[in-house]
Amino acid sequence: MAHVLAIYPGTFDPITLGHEDLVRRAARLFDRVIVAVAIAHHKKTLFSLDERMEMARQALADCPQVQVESFEGLVTEFTAARGGTAMVRGLRSGTDFDYEFQLAGMNRALVPGVETVFLTPASQYQFISSTLVREIGTLGGDVAQFVSPGVHERLLHKLGRTAAA
Repeated sequence: MAHVLAIYPGTFDPITLGHEDLVRRAARLFDRVIVAVAIAHHKKTLFSLDERMEMARQALADCPQVQVESFEGLVTEFTAARGGTAMVRGLRSGTDFDYEFQLAGMNRALVPGVETVFLTPASQYQFISSTLVREIGTLGGDVAQFVSPGVHERLLHKLGRTAAA
């Protein structure tokens, strides 16, 4: 029986509990999952590539079938090069669906052998995004409930803050 490898791509700046939820769901569906962290030269990230990869590895250390790797360029090429047959994408809302549906069609045209699988996060994570976590954290808000403890600690350090007593 063939082992099915799924790729879950993103910037993960930082990885949130919503991302973790989707990875764990994907790990139940597929034999292996690669969390593909985009180098993202086109985006100004708060965390470096190494920091984003280390946070993802730390947050998902309890998932032995999950690996964290970086990629540059088209995720379809990365997926094909790794032998992946599925790409996991998260949907939080109808707005996400419109964009992701279009992206899935383009990806299918580029690499017909790779299927896009849409997963929705648990209801308590549906509103969480890395962008909002960064913005709230930058403005002094408490984001501890949206990220794992290790990620929260790194975020506070990056923003020059310390944890509340």
